[in-house]
Amino acid sequence: MPLHVGADIGGTFTDLVLVGDDGATFEFGKILTTPRQPDDAIVEGLGRLLTEAGVARDQVADVLHGTTLFTNALIERKGAVTALITTKGFRDAIEIGREHRYDIYDLRMKRPKPLAPRRLRFELDERVLADGSVRTPLKPDAVRALARTLKEEGVEAVGVSLIHGYANDAHERQVADILREEAPEIAVTLSSELVPEIGEYVRGSTVLANVYVKRIAELYLGRLDRRLHDELSLPATLFIMQSDGGLCEIEEGANAPVRLVESGPAGGALAAATYGARLGHRDVLAFDMGGTTAKACVIADGVPLVANEFEVDRQYQFKKQSGLPIKVPVIEMIEIGTGGGSIARVDAMRRLRVGPDSAGSEPGPAAYGLGGDDPTVTDADLLLGYLDPDFFLGGAMALDVAAAERAVREKIAEPLGLSTLEAAWGIHQLANESMASAARIHTIERGMNITRFPIFATGGAGPVHAFGVASILRSPRVIYPLGAGVMSAIGFLTAPLSMSFARSLPGRLDAMDWAAAARAVAEMQDQGRAILGRTIDADTVTFRRFADMRYVKQGFEVRVALANDPLDEGCEPALLAAFEAAYRAIYGHVLTDVPVEIVSWRIVAAGPKPVLTLPKAAVGDGDVSKALKGHRAIYMPDGKDLTEAPVYDRYRLPAGTTLSGPAIVEERESTVVVNGAGQIRVDENSNLIIDLERADG
Repeated sequence: MPLHVGADIGGTFTDLVLVGDDGATFEFGKILTTPRQPDDAIVEGLGRLLTEAGVARDQVADVLHGTTLFTNALIERKGAVTALITTKGFRDAIEIGREHRYDIYDLRMKRPKPLAPRRLRFELDERVLADGSVRTPLKPDAVRALARTLKEEGVEAVGVSLIHGYANDAHERQVADILREEAPEIAVTLSSELVPEIGEYVRGSTVLANVYVKRIAELYLGRLDRRLHDELSLPATLFIMQSDGGLCEIEEGANAPVRLVESGPAGGALAAATYGARLGHRDVLAFDMGGTTAKACVIADGVPLVANEFEVDRQYQFKKQSGLPIKVPVIEMIEIGTGGGSIARVDAMRRLRVGPDSAGSEPGPAAYGLGGDDPTVTDADLLLGYLDPDFFLGGAMALDVAAAERAVREKIAEPLGLSTLEAAWGIHQLANESMASAARIHTIERGMNITRFPIFATGGAGPVHAFGVASILRSPRVIYPLGAGVMSAIGFLTAPLSMSFARSLPGRLDAMDWAAAARAVAEMQDQGRAILGRTIDADTVTFRRFADMRYVKQGFEVRVALANDPLDEGCEPALLAAFEAAYRAIYGHVLTDVPVEIVSWRIVAAGPKPVLTLPKAAVGDGDVSKALKGHRAIYMPDGKDLTEAPVYDRYRLPAGTTLSGPAIVEERESTVVVNGAGQIRVDENSNLIIDLERADG
C-alpha cells in the first residue's frame, strides 16, 4: 500500500503527516523547526515518524513539501546580491512603483526597498514596442561589457525585465544567452519566462524576488532531496507546494521559487476546502494559527479564492501597496503576525501590544525553557489553564509555568497594574480581536457576510483560539479536524500536480484578435501538458481558463473564469456576461455603455486531484467517561475567573459523542478550548464540531 508524506516547515514548528491510500495509516509528527538548516527538522522528524509508525520505508511513494524559507529570505533580506537589467530610461521604475501613496496622511510613510539597489540597476539601449516590433535593436557588445561590470560588482543574481518583453522576448533571451556565456556563475531570471505580462513595475519586482532566492531554492531543494534518499533510504519523489495550491516537481520549484512563497499557508486552505465540502459546507473561513502567524482564507463554493498578485514584506500589515508586489497566482488570504510565539509588550503609551514579532522556535516562549524571557501568547494560554504543561506536544515537551508567570507578571501585569491572570487574559483576548479583525476585513473586501461562514480551525494554536475568534465574529460553527496542528501538511495531500501560465494579449472585447487569443491559449495548454506529462499521463491533464478583464481606462483587472468553449467572435456575449457577474460580485454594480477589454489570458493545467481517505472513528455508546482525563481550572471570560472544566482525550472520543462547553479536548499537536457555551459533537471521521450559542438565536 503506497504511503504519502506531507511536510510543512513553519516559523516555530515543522509538521509531518504519514498517510496511506486506504486510511489505515494516518500518523502525525511535530518537531521544532531548525531555522539554520530547515531540512534537519524534516529528516529528523520524518525518520522518527516512520520508526514510530513501523512501516517499511520502501512504501513511501512521495513527499509533498511546503516551506516558509523563501518568504523569510525575502523579508529578512538574506538572498543573493541581485542586479536588475532593464531598458534605457526605466532604471528607477522599480523604485517609483505606481506613484501612489498607500497612506496619504502618514508623513513618515515607509516603502520596502527594491531588492536591487540603484547602483545595481543597469540600462540597455534597446526598445521593443507594445505590438512586439523592434524600434531599437539590442547591441550584443553592450551586454558583454555589462557582464564584466556585474562580475566586478560581485553580483550573484540578475533579473532581466526589458520593456514589453512580454510581447517579444527576443532581446531578453539574447541577454540571457550572453550572460550565461560570459558569467555562467550568475543566476538569471527573465520576465518573459516567469511573468510575461503587462506592467513594468510589478513584472520587475517579481523577477527580482525570484532570482533573489533562486540559489537558496536550488541548494535547499537539492539537499533535501538527496537527504531523503541517502539518509532516510526513501524511494520517494519530492514535490513542492506552490502558492496557488498546486504541486510541482522540485526542478520547476527551484527555477521559479517565487511561486513557492506562500506554499505553507496554501495547505491549510486546501484542507479547509476538502473537509468543508465533505461536511456540507462549501463556504468556510479557514483559520490557521501557528507559532508565528495567523492566516484567514475564504473558501467560496468549495474552492479557495485565488488572486493573481500578492505582496511580501509589507511595511504595515493591513495596508495594501506597502509591500513588494509579486505577480504570480496565490491562494488569497490575509496574514497577521499573531501566533503562539507572538511577543506581548507594553508600549510607551502604556497600551498592551501583541506581535507582530515572534519568539519563534529559538529561543521560543518563556514557557519553553530555551532561554526566552519575553511573554508570548503561548505563555498567556498556559497561565489561563488552556494548555497542560505536561502534555504539550503530547508530553514530548514540558512547559515551564513559573517562567511563563514571571514573564507575564514582570513585563505586562506589573507595568499595567493588573493581576497576572488579568494580564494573561488581556494577551489572549487581544490576539483573538486582532485575528477576528483581520478575518472580518478579508471577507468584507470580498462582499461576503462573515457571520454565515463556519470556521475551520487549524494550526497548533488555532484550536486554542478559534472558539474566541468565532464568538467575536458571531460565526455559527467551528470545525476542528483531527490533527488540526498539522493540517497544512495534510492539505498538501489533497493537492494535484499543476502549473499556471499567463500571457498578456490586450484588446477590446468587441475588437479582439480571436485567432491570436486562441493561439496563445493553445500554446499555454501545450506547455502545461508537456511539463506535467513528465510526471503523470499527459492525457489526464485538465485545463481551467481565466481572463483578466476590466472596463477600458480602469487601472486594475478582475479575474474571470471562462468556459472551455472555442475562442472566436461567437464567445463575446458569454465573456461579457461572465465579466459582469464577476464585477458585480466585487463592486455591487456594473457599468453601461463602457467598453470592456481583456488584458491577459491565464491557464491552469492540473492533474487528477488525489482522494484523501480519512480514518473512521469508533462508534460509541454515549459513555464518555473513558475519554475523561480529569478536570482543570480554566479562565472563563463571563465570570472573569478560573472555573473547573472537564478535560477529554480526543483519541478516545468515539463518533456520535455529544458534549457541552465549557470543555477542553486534548490531542498531541493541539488543544481545543471551549471557554463558553456551545454544543459539541464528534462525527464519523473524528472531526469535532461545535455549534455556538448566540444571543440572537
